[in-house]
Amino acid sequence: MSEHMSRRDIDFLLYEWLDTLELPSRDRFAEHSRETFDGVLDLSEDIATKLFATHNKISDRTDPEIGPDGKVVLIPEIGQALSAFNDAGLIAASFDEELGGMQLPHTVARASTVIFQAANAATTSYAFLTVGNANLLAKYGTPAQIDTWVRPMLEGRFYGTMCLSEPQAGSSLADITTKATPVEGGSAELGDAYRIHGTKMWISGGDHELTENIVHLVLAKAPGGGPGVKGISLFIVPKFLPDGTRNDVALVGLNHKMGNRGTTNTLLNFGDGTFGDGDGAVGYLVGEAHRGLFYMFNMMNEARIGVGFLATALGYAGFQKSLEYAKVRTQGRPVDAKSADVAPVPIIEHADVMRMMLAQKSYVEGALALGLYCARLLDEEQTAADPDARDRAHLLLEVLTPIAKSWPSQWCLEANSLAIQVHGGYGYTTEFDVEQFYRDNRLNPIHEGAHGIHGLDLLGRKVIMDGGKGLQLLGETIGATVARAKAAGGESAEYADQLAAKVARLGEVTAQVWASGDPKLALANATAYLEAAGHIVVAWLWLDQSLSATGDDDFYRGKRAATKYFFAYELPKTTAQLDLLASLDRTTLDTDPSWL
Repeated sequence: MSEHMSRRDIDFLLYEWLDTLELPSRDRFAEHSRETFDGVLDLSEDIATKLFATHNKISDRTDPEIGPDGKVVLIPEIGQALSAFNDAGLIAASFDEELGGMQLPHTVARASTVIFQAANAATTSYAFLTVGNANLLAKYGTPAQIDTWVRPMLEGRFYGTMCLSEPQAGSSLADITTKATPVEGGSAELGDAYRIHGTKMWISGGDHELTENIVHLVLAKAPGGGPGVKGISLFIVPKFLPDGTRNDVALVGLNHKMGNRGTTNTLLNFGDGTFGDGDGAVGYLVGEAHRGLFYMFNMMNEARIGVGFLATALGYAGFQKSLEYAKVRTQGRPVDAKSADVAPVPIIEHADVMRMMLAQKSYVEGALALGLYCARLLDEEQTAADPDARDRAHLLLEVLTPIAKSWPSQWCLEANSLAIQVHGGYGYTTEFDVEQFYRDNRLNPIHEGAHGIHGLDLLGRKVIMDGGKGLQLLGETIGATVARAKAAGGESAEYADQLAAKVARLGEVTAQVWASGDPKLALANATAYLEAAGHIVVAWLWLDQSLSATGDDDFYRGKRAATKYFFAYELPKTTAQLDLLASLDRTTLDTDPSWL
């Protein structure tokens, strides 16, 4: 059993809440059953516990480095763990059988991955990036591109990356300067050939010796496109070309991070002549020219939800560790029994420690529910028999994606902070795991779009697209849970009334900020909108879980207690945020930088 992730919680979410066992009735999943799902999860726990968790602290203390031969040096345990992962077929878990995959539902595949992420976030990231790369090429690549690069990735022989950011551009992809020049001679079997010149920064997994090849997906500007993002195309730029020749992709340096240290993070030069004649690295066009950002969003959206899972996993691991500690660490006496004759009690018996444990539980289990719900929507979008159900799942997933990335990244990081607090002084030392979990998790509010960017995405695009249909659908979906909760009566009905009021207020505030007619003003406090909407969504998921948690054992009582905590302590926080939004506050717009 994994000490980092609760298998009982995963089973509850999959089988009692999300009705995952309905999926094998669909053609795509017909070969699966509870037995195969459990087999994958059991195998995941076994490999994660024996090979991933065992080197988590070692890789944290041993930064990747560039050896005398210019190659990246990693501890051997990373390669050994990933070899076992690949040999088990888990890297291809959700892919088509025709490509060598298991054709698992995304819901189950994500549950498997989060077990590995909780055991060792840094090592899992190599495979996580490769899966996203392969998914993009399987969807948009030519048959020859799929045979040449996707199949080896799903066999674990190649790994993949995504190369978007540049030193001067960051998240502002309109400002990238990497150029692609077409090669004369027409179309090749592997796609139109181009020569790539430019520099890419913050490339996770950008260089290593773990595999035979690294398949870079690179955004670059090709001739004939419009300004900004309209000119961006997407290219396959492998470290080694199909004939084995070294492509002109050069490792310039490694970035050394405060956490996630076992994942190489690189500065790469394309086409600078290090491994060539300076004419450029060879790249192969994916799809049509000048639609690169459209294609890349397939991987970016997958990565965003994956980052949410990564944040969840790290928060969950910290929660599990602090729960174990709080139950065995004795310190202090009850406030109504201060006599020295009374023995010290486990710290979890103190009300404030219990508050911190309930907060962690509500954050990490709420985040896991959010991530798996999104995975279930993806299964619905791809396999539901009813086209309307597919469309609704797609739209709801669009709205939830910025929340699924950002809410866990914020609140599971807070869970890690609370886990350190529960440990007291011990939690601040490297001898205990919780300080590493915090450092590893601190990256997640930044990468795959910083926190504020997702606020702009949610308020500036997702809730207003198609005339607000996405927000309307979210409200309808939450409304169905509210109706069930009201019918259940008792505390559930009380929670339903609170939630319904917040959903209505969110809709009103959305209309108010856009009624100003000033996009700059409307989006000035988009982060507050993201955080309020996120708390409302997670409150909904807690209420929905609680309606399935009707048993009388400790597990179900814990679910209901976390629901009660979230509605008493967390959901009320949205009142101030929604009030701020409704006021159209201009503080951030009117403050001059010279005043600071």
